[in-house]
Amino acid sequence: MCSPTSFLIFSTLLVLTLLTPNARLLAGDKEDAEAASQALAYDQEKEDFNIRAETWLKELEPKVGKALRMQLYKGNEYCFCIAVPRKSGVHITAAVLDLEGKPAGEILPVLDGWGLVLFYKPKKTGVYMIAIHETDQGKRKDVPCAIVTGYK
Repeated sequence: MCSPTSFLIFSTLLVLTLLTPNARLLAGDKEDAEAASQALAYDQEKEDFNIRAETWLKELEPKVGKALRMQLYKGNEYCFCIAVPRKSGVHITAAVLDLEGKPAGEILPVLDGWGLVLFYKPKKTGVYMIAIHETDQGKRKDVPCAIVTGYK
């Protein structure tokens, strides 16, 4: 029979061992989503878009999706480089919701469905919503989603 202290130490080590691979996987998924969105942004830099340094990174849920509120200015053209982990099997789509809540924007999708570039040129300055959701073509699960924004 083991002492309560030995049991506590053993239990703690067992839990840490079981949780560590999952924590690494989640961190790897976040890094992959961010790297994928930055790769899409790199291509847009060649098209004279000024890419913002910060990356928006949140969990994307299959039934809810995500919405990002953003101030857009008349006269600018925007690109939103959006990606989930490439090997996740999740397919995404997105739209800019204009000031009246109507979906707008032109989508340049990635063939495998894990990312896209959404282009939009607002007719008025204001706060717009960028809505992202998973499609039925891929797996439906919680995944990290990254967005890098550019303008010209």
